Amino acid sequence: MTPTATGTAPTTPTTTSPAPAAGPRIDVTGPMRPRYDEILTTEALAFVTELHHRFSGRRHDRLADRMRRRFEIGNGHDPQFRSDTAHIRDDATWRVAGPGPGLEDRRVEITGPTDPKMTINALNSGARVWLADQEDATSPTWANVIEGQLSLFDAIRGQLRYTSPEGKEYAVTAERTPTIVMRPRGWHLVEKHLRYTDRTGRALAASGSLVDYGLYFFHNAQALIANGVGPYFYLPKLESAEEAKLWDDVFTFSEEYIGIPHGTIRATVLIETLPAAFEMEEILFELRDHVAGLNAGRWDYIFSMIKNYRGRGARFVLPDRSQVTMTVPFMRAYTELLVQTCHKRGAFAIGGMSAFIPNRRDPEVTAQAFEKVTADKRREAGDGFDGTWVAHPDLIPVAQAEFDAVLGDRPNQVDRLRPEVAVTASQLIDVHIGLPITAAGVKGNVSVAIRYIEAWLRGLGAVAIDNLMEDAATAEISRSQVWQWIHQDRVTDDGTAITAAYIETLIDEVLASAERRSGDRFDDAAEVFREVALGQDFPAFLTIPAYHRYLSED
Repeated sequence: MTPTATGTAPTTPTTTSPAPAAGPRIDVTGPMRPRYDEILTTEALAFVTELHHRFSGRRHDRLADRMRRRFEIGNGHDPQFRSDTAHIRDDATWRVAGPGPGLEDRRVEITGPTDPKMTINALNSGARVWLADQEDATSPTWANVIEGQLSLFDAIRGQLRYTSPEGKEYAVTAERTPTIVMRPRGWHLVEKHLRYTDRTGRALAASGSLVDYGLYFFHNAQALIANGVGPYFYLPKLESAEEAKLWDDVFTFSEEYIGIPHGTIRATVLIETLPAAFEMEEILFELRDHVAGLNAGRWDYIFSMIKNYRGRGARFVLPDRSQVTMTVPFMRAYTELLVQTCHKRGAFAIGGMSAFIPNRRDPEVTAQAFEKVTADKRREAGDGFDGTWVAHPDLIPVAQAEFDAVLGDRPNQVDRLRPEVAVTASQLIDVHIGLPITAAGVKGNVSVAIRYIEAWLRGLGAVAIDNLMEDAATAEISRSQVWQWIHQDRVTDDGTAITAAYIETLIDEVLASAERRSGDRFDDAAEVFREVALGQDFPAFLTIPAYHRYLSED
C-alpha cells in the first residue's frame, strides 16, 4: 500500500477531519507560515508518512517496554547486565562503523538550538562539531520545529542570513564550520501539528522523533554528502538495545529510500538513562553499521536515576542538585564504563556539558566558569574521552586546551582501552553521597524549574539562569527532586520538613520576586510545576503535560 501525504494546510489549524484517503497519510494541522511549504513538501511528507507506516507500531511497543521496566525497578528489581545478550558482550571481534567524514576529530562540540541566530553563532564558533538541537534545548513550538528545519536547510546550502529586531546582521563567516550532528526529539514525544492516519483509519499525533529526523534527512542528506560530510544524528533518551535496533532499521530504510549506501548515516547515542547504562555494548551492537560513538548525557542521567528510584526509600534520595557532581559514585562508575565500552568497540566517547557559563558583563562569574569547566574537561580528557560538549562559544578554547594537552596531534584516543576499569551493577546504582538537603537547595530547585518552564512556554529551550545553562534535563532534575523529597518525607539541614505546603510557600516567593511583564507565563509555569512536582502521580517527563496543555495548539 502506497502512503499518501497532504502537503498543504490552511492558515489556521484544522478543526475537522479531512475526508478519508486511501492508505496511511500525514495531514498538516498547524498553520502554514512563510516558507513552511519548503519543508512540508508533498515528497517530504510522503517520506515521513512511510516512516510512520513502517515504524510507529514498534515505537509504541518500545514505549510500553519503558513503562514495564520503570515499574519493575520501582518495585525492587534493580537493573542488571542482561544475561540474554551476554554473547554480544563476550564476543571480542565486532567493531562499530566509527566516525564518518567530518567526525574524525570531535574534541570540542558546541550545543544549542536551531533558530537562525544560534545556528549562525554555532557555525562561527570554532567548534569541531555542532549539536543542532531540536530536543532539550528547543521548546517544541510549531514555529521552532519548522523554522529550525529552515535554519538547517539554509545553513547546509550556505544561504543562511539573519537580521535581529534591532537591525544587527548575522552571517556565517568562518572558513571552517563545525560538522552538524542533529538531535531529534526522543521516542516519547509527539508532534501534534502533524496528524498520522494509519491504514485502519486511526488518527494519532505524529512521532516527534520521526518528524524531526525525517524532515531533516529527506531535505539534507544528499546536500550534506555533496558537502563532504553526511547525515549525522544524536539519539536521545534511549533505554534499550531494542530501541537502538528500531533506529538502525529507520536508518537502513532511509538510506534505501533515497538511494545512498548503507552505513552513510552516523549516529551518536546519548547514554542518559539508567537502563541504557546496562546495555551500552548491546546498543552499539544493534547500531554497529551506523554508530560513531556514545555520549555521557549527565543531566538526563541524574534525572533518570531519580525517576527510577523515586519511590525506593531514603537511601536512594540525592542531596542538593549542585552536589551531584561527576565524581560521586554512580556518576563516576557510569562514565568510566562508557569510555571503556566505546573504545573496546572502536567508538568515540564524548563527554557531557558542564552547566557553568561565562558572563561577559561579570568578570568574577566568568573566571569561576572557566575554572569549573577547566577542571571538568581536564577530568574527561584524562579519563579517556575523545571529545566534550560546551554550551557557550567562550568555553571552546577552555575545553580545547584540556583535550589538546592530552590528544596533541591525534584526533582521538580510541586506542586507550582502559583495561583497569571493572564496573559492577551495584556500582552503577551507588547513590550514596553523604551530604544533606539544604533549604537553599530546595528553594533553588523550585526557582530554577519555574523560571525555566516559564521561558519554555514562551518558546525558549536553553536559558541562562543564575549563571548556569538550563535546559529541559536540568529542569527535570529540579522538579523530580522536589517530588521525591516530599514523598520520602525528607527534612532540610535546618530542620524544615519538605512538604507540599512548604513548596507552595516557595512557589509564592518565586512568583512574588519574578520580574513580571505583559505576556509572561509565570502563572502557567507555576501550574505546570505543581502538576509535575506536587502531584500524587509522577509524569515521566514534565514536557509531556506542558506540551499538551500549552504548546500543541500554537
